[in-house]
Amino acid sequence: MFKKCIALLALLCAPFSLLAWGVVGHRAVARIAENHLSAAAKREVARLLGTETLPLVSTWPDEIRSDPQYGPTAPWHYVNVAVGLDLAGFTSQLNATLAPAPAVPANAYAALLQVRQDLKNPQKTAAEKLFALKFLVHLVGDVHQPLHVGHAEDKGGNDIKVTWRSKDETNLHSIWDSALVEYPGFTYLEMATAYDRATPAQIKQWQRDDVATWLFESYRLCPAVYAAAATTPKLDYHFYPTFGPTVQQQILKAGIRLAGVLNEVFGK
Repeated sequence: MFKKCIALLALLCAPFSLLAWGVVGHRAVARIAENHLSAAAKREVARLLGTETLPLVSTWPDEIRSDPQYGPTAPWHYVNVAVGLDLAGFTSQLNATLAPAPAVPANAYAALLQVRQDLKNPQKTAAEKLFALKFLVHLVGDVHQPLHVGHAEDKGGNDIKVTWRSKDETNLHSIWDSALVEYPGFTYLEMATAYDRATPAQIKQWQRDDVATWLFESYRLCPAVYAAAATTPKLDYHFYPTFGPTVQQQILKAGIRLAGVLNEVFGK
């Protein structure tokens, strides 16, 4: 029994080794979203969360991944598609995972569509809507991390070994999950304050984009990410200036888009 439990935990943790954007990044995404919520959305979010807040629940879907009862949610944190697709081909592959609709969403794309629909569904209980809200907050952040829309063959960069600033060996995925986010040394509140600089035009455009577009943007960032690690697997202080602006932009987009979804869901 003990060996079976260990095997199950290893299976659940296999696709991604750490949290996308880490604790700080996920909470910064949620905090940016809070800054852009409508009055109606703020009321409904507060009603569902009670004494909790969006930033504090943003990491809950990762915290519960070691619990076997949540095993079916393990694939919700990422999506894998073929390399070299244009938007039409990419969207086609995403949509292929929706039909026929499985009992449990197969990936981050399907899960995002499902939890958004659950939040709108008047037949869902408060507990079911709270579960959906927690996953929505988290997954919007996840899919803006490029390697959560990475290559299946290397588990989104988990199998690509690199070193970070001359320290112990790690993998490319973990660099994007935590090292790049934590490099500036911000708390999540400081990060949200520093990054929340979207113009009205950007907010309008980003909130107009559909979920497939979010994922495609992350997908298109992957070639440069993979190429940089292949060229120089010993990642040093040059790496953050190269990709730090991408991290900042993706966290900002995630926060703005999360606010847009919540405003739309709770707008009436």
